[in-house]
Amino acid sequence: MPELSTKRRRIEAQGFTCLTNDEVRDLDLWLRFAPAICLVWVSIGVVFASPTILFSLLPFTLLGGLLTGHPFDVVYNHGIRYLTGTPELPPYGRPRRFACLMASAMIACVAVAFANGYALPGYLIGGSMIAMATAQVVTGFCVPSLIYILIFGRPECEADTETPEKKFESISPLWPK
Repeated sequence: MPELSTKRRRIEAQGFTCLTNDEVRDLDLWLRFAPAICLVWVSIGVVFASPTILFSLLPFTLLGGLLTGHPFDVVYNHGIRYLTGTPELPPYGRPRRFACLMASAMIACVAVAFANGYALPGYLIGGSMIAMATAQVVTGFCVPSLIYILIFGRPECEADTETPEKKFESISPLWPK
């Protein structure tokens, strides 16, 4: 099992900054809950080359990219966490939402490929998506978040440094911080 500093780096890379060490320990596995559901769903869709199965996942991944939380997190936040005594999942940062949007694009490509009889591209893109989701679920390392960091830079904790003016400037209904 990775040490705390490795877990923290991987979690912060996804935009979950400002967490205490206890929160990092408690939430490390639960931040992989929604990606794990998506991994199983995509795997089934790819194995059966089913555009229907893949298109049915698309609204959930899109909402994960547009909102500050994934619809699958509701199961954890309003149920599982009370059984485990762990804290609520924090809002999604931009890198995690970018990952959900990237997943949405890949799912759409795979579904369209299968729907139009292009099995090889469907399996290649679907297989790469399964590999990336497996890395996220098993290790906590999120490839799309790394891509986000390479393009936009590493997210930082802004809890203590954010002024009211700066906070007002960052408000966006579709892309909040």
